[in-house]
Amino acid sequence: MTKQCLICGKKGKLVWRRVRLRATRYNPTIKRKQYPNLQRVFVPAETKQEKYKKFAGKRILACAKCIKTLAKRK
Repeated sequence: MTKQCLICGKKGKLVWRRVRLRATRYNPTIKRKQYPNLQRVFVPAETKQEKYKKFAGKRILACAKCIKTLAKRK
């Protein structure tokens, strides 16, 4: 299973941490992968929102932002 949101497609990105040496000098040292906040969520079958309809009645991996918008029922 990939570390990617099934709804919006958000996935990991490469970030650099810079270590400060003195005054205005930096040393770009650490490169690491930063992943989105993915959680398992059940999409209800009676959802009315268009982008969630193909996942209706299933349990999927979604990012926190998508879970928030899923909770807003119209």
